[in-house]
Amino acid sequence: MSDITDNTPENPLNKKQRISETESVEDTSKQQHPDQDAASDLHHHPRRQPHIHHTEEGMMPQKRFYRCRAHCNPLSHNDIFEYPTHPNLMNWSDHFPILKHEDHNHQQQNSPSPDVLDIGCGFGGLTVALATLLPTKRILGIEIRPKVAEFVRLRILACRKDNPGLYDNCSVLRNNTMKYMPNFFHKASLEKIFICFPDPHFKRKNFPRRIVSERLLSEYAYFLKPTGLLYLITDVKDLHEWHLEKCRSHPMFHELTQKELDADPCVQVMYSETEEGKKVERSKGNKYYAVFQRISNEDMQKKSETFQPDTFWHMGEFGVSMTSASE
Repeated sequence: MSDITDNTPENPLNKKQRISETESVEDTSKQQHPDQDAASDLHHHPRRQPHIHHTEEGMMPQKRFYRCRAHCNPLSHNDIFEYPTHPNLMNWSDHFPILKHEDHNHQQQNSPSPDVLDIGCGFGGLTVALATLLPTKRILGIEIRPKVAEFVRLRILACRKDNPGLYDNCSVLRNNTMKYMPNFFHKASLEKIFICFPDPHFKRKNFPRRIVSERLLSEYAYFLKPTGLLYLITDVKDLHEWHLEKCRSHPMFHELTQKELDADPCVQVMYSETEEGKKVERSKGNKYYAVFQRISNEDMQKKSETFQPDTFWHMGEFGVSMTSASE
């Protein structure tokens, strides 16, 4: 008995129903084994695989793996920063290998703390350049962004490996300068402070986030040695005018003349060696800079002797009169 073959064409509706049933079974399988399905997708689509780049210590890092947002709110509250409760508790030998081979007195006047501070050091161009320009000084770059700070750390290690004996006098610290400087530095312990191309914070409500203000200038004056220098540079003219206004009105600073600026090699390095400065040069933008010196103790004493505090009232108002201390 011969088989009878059904040559009747299949109903398109039945075919669609069978395809939908097959897809529903596959969807159910994906829901039951999501990890297996994801692994399969990654196998067939290599571009979807997450790429995590790790730079070995001693190798020069590539900047493209460490880029992040340029803006950061330094006033936000968080507990991610580590800091000592007192400057005497900070072990700087972990940052500067040269200190491990020296016998230091841990008193305040002989504290082996940094001599030069690069606030907001970015990718470390100025920090590394100052290390060779000032070989007898300890240079510390401070950066608030973790990925950028890690880039600078690896960069310094690579420079030390390629140039034995050099760059042992520079390091980087991830921290928030606007909050924790008193935890790291003694009074009159710094010789130079660099603030290069800081975030301008254009909105008026964000002006308190600016790294130069009346309060912070008082802190810088406290940490700088007498006649210590504060270096400022930016490519934003409005921010430069803000710097001039705040620094010129502060009683602890006076501005250096153009002749003094031309004689300072650190000014030229600040102008040309930072990554932001090179970017401005490529775009043919303008750079605005100024240097202010912390007044000497003698000048500060003279100012204190002639200082007459202003009051909110005048003689005779509200029945109040001036009296001497003996009365």
